[in-house]
Amino acid sequence: MVRDYLERIGAPMPRAADLETLRELHERHLYAVPFENIYTRMGTPVELDEDVYVDKVVRLRRGGGCYELNGAFGALLRALGYRVTLLAAAPFKPDGEPMFALDHLVLRVDLDSPWMLDVGFGQGYVFPLRMDTDEVQADPAGEFRVVEAPYGDVDVLFDGAPKYRVEAHPRRWCDFQPSWDWHHASPESFWNTMDLCSLKTPTGRVTLHGNRLITTDRDGTTERLLDERELLDVYRGTFGIELDRPPSAFRRGPDMAEVI
Repeated sequence: MVRDYLERIGAPMPRAADLETLRELHERHLYAVPFENIYTRMGTPVELDEDVYVDKVVRLRRGGGCYELNGAFGALLRALGYRVTLLAAAPFKPDGEPMFALDHLVLRVDLDSPWMLDVGFGQGYVFPLRMDTDEVQADPAGEFRVVEAPYGDVDVLFDGAPKYRVEAHPRRWCDFQPSWDWHHASPESFWNTMDLCSLKTPTGRVTLHGNRLITTDRDGTTERLLDERELLDVYRGTFGIELDRPPSAFRRGPDMAEVI
């Protein structure tokens, strides 16, 4: 699994499970594996299972949401010798209040200091964040801070604005099951509202929202509407995902769904 996973993200075999390697793996993962909801939009259930996520990312060469991407990445890191802990997180709503605590999943890796990792969030950090300091941490994506929050939790701030609140205590995979089920079944979940596929780039991000191609780089943001042929070309050429029609056009009823 390790060699195939490293090949998937274009990384050499590490010589040590240290911070330098952790930073490189985190960055490469962001640039190689997309944040996407293709199976959900197709109506294909995916089990809440770390091995399933690794297979989806490595063998099937797909991406996924925060549970899938951080779950698979955590498995790789443990196989390389890192001490990895699952943490629950809650993104902040526009009104400044955090959502429910299990809405997001991040990783903690303990070296000489504790580090927070997240390869499954849209506006995230390129490199891991140190968790035991509230000083500003400069990152290619912007400035981040990890500050104290109620009940021992911490808030992650991006350019001064709160992004999500992270619980201090470890979580198990089964703790995330209700949130996982809700995001895949509820019409109120953003995960069910539109075909989505997004990938971090060294200069910004490229995203498909339905048939809108949104490209952000140092010069700003551009948007373009795509016809179906152009859309499938972007899935293939930019994200490495072969489709013969848009994801939501595959959607099947539960009785026909194949569990991944």
